[in-house]
Amino acid sequence: MNNAKSNDSRRKRFTVRHSGYRSGPRKQNGNTANHSQKPAPQPPKKREAHRTPIRIIPLGGLNEIGKNMTVFECCNDMFILDCGLAFPDADMPGVDIVLPDFTYVERNADKLRGIIITHGHEDHIGGLAYLLKKVSAPVYGSGMAIGLIKHKLEEHGMLGKVSLNVMEPRKTVKLGCMAVEFIKVNHSIPGAMGMAIHTPAGVLVHTGDFKVDFTPIDGGPIDLARFGELGSRGVLALMTDSTNAERPGYTQSEHKVGESFEKLFTKAGQRRIIIATFSSNIHRVQQIINLAARNGRKVAVLGRSMINVISTALELGYLEVPKNTIIDIENMNQYPPEQIVLITTGSQGEPMSALTRMAMNDHKKVNITPMDFIIISATPIPGNEKHVTKVVNELLRSGAEVVYEAMYEVHVSGHACQEELKLMMALTRPKYFIPVHGEYKHLIKARNIALEMGIPQDNIIIGSIGNVIETDGTFMRVVSQVPAGRVLVDGLGVGDVGSIVLRDRKHLAEDGLIIVVVGIEKASNTIVAGPDIISRGFVYVREAEELMVQAKQVMCHTLDACSVYELKEWTSLKTKLRDALSDFIYSKTKRSPMILPIIMEI
Repeated sequence: MNNAKSNDSRRKRFTVRHSGYRSGPRKQNGNTANHSQKPAPQPPKKREAHRTPIRIIPLGGLNEIGKNMTVFECCNDMFILDCGLAFPDADMPGVDIVLPDFTYVERNADKLRGIIITHGHEDHIGGLAYLLKKVSAPVYGSGMAIGLIKHKLEEHGMLGKVSLNVMEPRKTVKLGCMAVEFIKVNHSIPGAMGMAIHTPAGVLVHTGDFKVDFTPIDGGPIDLARFGELGSRGVLALMTDSTNAERPGYTQSEHKVGESFEKLFTKAGQRRIIIATFSSNIHRVQQIINLAARNGRKVAVLGRSMINVISTALELGYLEVPKNTIIDIENMNQYPPEQIVLITTGSQGEPMSALTRMAMNDHKKVNITPMDFIIISATPIPGNEKHVTKVVNELLRSGAEVVYEAMYEVHVSGHACQEELKLMMALTRPKYFIPVHGEYKHLIKARNIALEMGIPQDNIIIGSIGNVIETDGTFMRVVSQVPAGRVLVDGLGVGDVGSIVLRDRKHLAEDGLIIVVVGIEKASNTIVAGPDIISRGFVYVREAEELMVQAKQVMCHTLDACSVYELKEWTSLKTKLRDALSDFIYSKTKRSPMILPIIMEI
């Protein structure tokens, strides 16, 4: 019996010893095994090969709409994806456009190998001429994008000084240790591209602005097959347009607008048709021209940006126009209203646009009458709703009939909705996800979609401009920060309007200005003139004479109380005058105008 148990025990020990499993020192008859016996050799642990890290640095386009710009950096090589502008907010009085901060690019100009453009919209190319005045680099983009860039460089006197390169879909350009492959996508402008960025760390996919349109006007749907190929081989990170991440479903095809236009052309009857749309939406312009030709109407074009874009599209073959369809605006009045379609800018109610000037009866060539049928073929950009409403009201007062987006399907977006974002994620199967091109709420919504698609939360990065996002293929995280922000352009001045100037402008706009002028004879330190008070934008002086008299008395009392020393120190004297007048004005009016003391030496 004991011998049987002993044999069973030996068999068990043999089995365990040769199973390759060891949980600690082996016991023999209750004693520790002989330490001279060496353990079985273990296979060496597999080390992951070290890969060169890649840095992704957004300088615009995150937590905001517009001024899209991203830097990709690897070792001593760097390229820029897009360089756009944004339009000023209501709290930027006098500002014309807003640019990204180029400081980091300027400091690393020796690394810059090229500038890649996804498409030709202002929020992607509008800042390019300003950047190229500071750094030198070749530019790569589709034919349409390069054509529009030429116009911008010509305006800035730089045409011929920059290397411009037209790229076709599925073509690749090598930029140092990285290579950028162009992939066709659909958008509201011809020639839109997504990018596959081949790097030592892995493949990064950037969609640019896109939507999935299987029946596009230009005949070429998005290259989903290539995105799928990249996904099957392994995509390290996906960066997607998030503008429409809040909208469920799919974005409708541009053909839907054409169907609405057909009904509206019939409804217009014998009236002149005026259509306001984005100048860059060549697909929509193509549909308008086709319908005009079928209905026996001539097409006139109004608005500088509209004329520039249409002429570029015609030159490059992106727009086909039947012979004798387009006429000069000067000849429009030679035709009866029922034979005219006028395509114009101003769909956002911009103060100086052609449609706004028509609405205000301030246009030299077009007067609005009850014989006009007006279509506003665009959705108001957030913040522009009041401007558009004002224009619509004024057009209606002139007797015209006005159709806008809320009434008919006269506009579709160029950006992907939720189901299209899911499709892109499913095709590319990225390890990491970085939503781009949107305000914070859009980025968060895109993150939630990625979570639904199974991407781990730790692998989703919600970035901010200036973040340095680094990856070597096994990790991705924000590691540091570079200078980033906004540069304001006012007229010919770039960057000379900052927060202090904006604060003063808002102060002047809200409360007005009071100037106090005092003449002092420096030799004797005596007051020989004034104090005189001048008001601008504060009160109408003729209706507030008593207030101005009292204010002058306050200044006289303040000067009388000054010592000889204080009259010598003009800085402290100005402060004393400003404080005294400010306190008096606020006590009487509860307003705080800007007060500017001026001391004249006599």
